[in-house]
Formats: sequence, structure tokens, C-alpha cells
Amino acid sequence: MKIGIACDHAGFTHKENLKNYLKEKGIEVNDLGCYTEESVDYPDFAHELAKSVQIKKNDFGIQFCGTGNGINMSSNKHEGIRSALCWNTHIAEQSRLHNNANILTMPARHLNWNEVKEIVDVFLITKFEGGRHERRVKKINIS
Repeated sequence: MKIGIACDHAGFTHKENLKNYLKEKGIEVNDLGCYTEESVDYPDFAHELAKSVQIKKNDFGIQFCGTGNGINMSSNKHEGIRSALCWNTHIAEQSRLHNNANILTMPARHLNWNEVKEIVDVFLITKFEGGRHERRVKKINIS
């Protein structure tokens, strides 16, 4: 499994911790920035992550910004991207089961490291349920 990760300055510490955590689990990690805690613009990193998932360079994406909202909105502008803003394990599980989310977004300023690990673990092990949800997911993109 290949996971792309991205963040703005608010999510830098969580991203760095996550990079190490995923590598310890044997997951290939593609770090798309940012690379310091200096102030940056979250869309720059969200767009790169979304593109990498679109072209299947990464199987999934995980990203952070302060509230998660801005980086999530930016990723969801890309066709075929279903980025889910998750702040607990239940929402992460449902985003995979019912929405086939392919990017996990978390609010860095509102989660501690243990919460991040739990959410990531649930997101990555949960499979899309399909069935009636497939019909709904197909209606998300507007062409």
C-alpha cells in the first residue's frame, strides 16, 4: 500500500509522526509537504496530494490542516477525489464504508497523536461496502 501525506504548517508535527508510524507498519509513504512549521498555503499541498491519488501514484491520501476544512475543500475540487474530514473513528469508518473516501483529512489543532493513530488505523482497514452506496458514490462527481 502507498499512502500520500500532506499538510500545512498546523499539521506538520502530526504529518511527521504519521510518516514514521506508517513506515513502521511497512506502508510506503510519499511525503508531499509541507516540510517545516513556517506558514504556507494549504491548497498547494492539497492539490498535489489529490493529483497523486487521481493518477494512482498513491492508493490513499492523508492530510492535515488546522481545522481540516480548507485542505479538505481544496482536495475535493478534483474529480474522483472523495476527501473526508474525520475527527473520530466512527466518522472515519463510515467515510470508507459508505462513501469510499480515498483521502482522509484530519483537524490537526483538534486531535492528539493517539486520536490520529486510531483514526488512521480505522480508515486504512475499513473496506467500501458497495451495494446501495455504490449508486450514491457514482452521483458525487458532476461532469
